[in-house]
Amino acid sequence: MTNHIALFEPLMPANTGNIARTCAGTDTVLHLIRPLGFSLDDKHMKRAGLDYWDKVNVQIHDDLDDFLAAVADPKYLYLITKFSDKIYTDVDYSDTAKDHYFLFGKETTGLPEKFMRENQEKCLRIPMTDNIRALNLSNTCALVIYEVVRQQHFVGMELTHRYQHDKLH
Repeated sequence: MTNHIALFEPLMPANTGNIARTCAGTDTVLHLIRPLGFSLDDKHMKRAGLDYWDKVNVQIHDDLDDFLAAVADPKYLYLITKFSDKIYTDVDYSDTAKDHYFLFGKETTGLPEKFMRENQEKCLRIPMTDNIRALNLSNTCALVIYEVVRQQHFVGMELTHRYQHDKLH
């Protein structure tokens, strides 16, 4: 079982760097769908991801169709958008025998409307007030993937972290 976060045409290197760090912390594959709004060696992206880039499985896709061809089972593909009646916490992600894919849209325009309308049954939303247009992309990715790993009982994750004994004295 593997969880996947896919970013459709991400624009902001700091968001992508933060998302990469979340992927490293949750052992989630990160998919980047071109065109990207930055260079992969952008200093802001590297700084946001800190020194975790070597711990992230990053896959680059030329376009949305290229990414969709890489999805193991389209039944487990979810589109994260504000245009849905289904809430992300209402889905059962506990099947650890399956790969789960979460596709997030571009920071400015989200996912292509035609694509979302054609796949409405895959659309999920995070509840929020109407005071804002959308949540920050990196925060949204963190909310969703941590719900997924919570339902999967944090398999492979460190549940308790202890101070080293000699540092306490």
